[in-house]
Amino acid sequence: MSEITFSEQHSVTLVEVVGTARETYSLEAAARLADVHPDLLRHYCSLGLLGADRARADAELEFDDEAIYELRCIEHYRRHHGVNMQALPLLLDLLREVERLNAELRFLRRV
Repeated sequence: MSEITFSEQHSVTLVEVVGTARETYSLEAAARLADVHPDLLRHYCSLGLLGADRARADAELEFDDEAIYELRCIEHYRRHHGVNMQALPLLLDLLREVERLNAELRFLRRV
């Protein structure tokens, strides 16, 4: 077996990454990104599909990348798999739970 040696010419530099502001999108921009009509997006919000905060009548409708991702998932299941409006909340809850469990599993595997 050969012996492993470390060269002194390489170094490791730790860099702190300062959190950047999250990109947010207006109702119209989010609807365009997800290829849905803004009225349908408003309806999804009123149903609480994209979070309880957006379900309030007085809520300012701004969307981040995570909301756009969820919106695209909603549309995928609705258009391609025929999931109806009544089943969407249940499906989203299940998808969120699977993601939470996957994150927990990834964490536990690192420990």
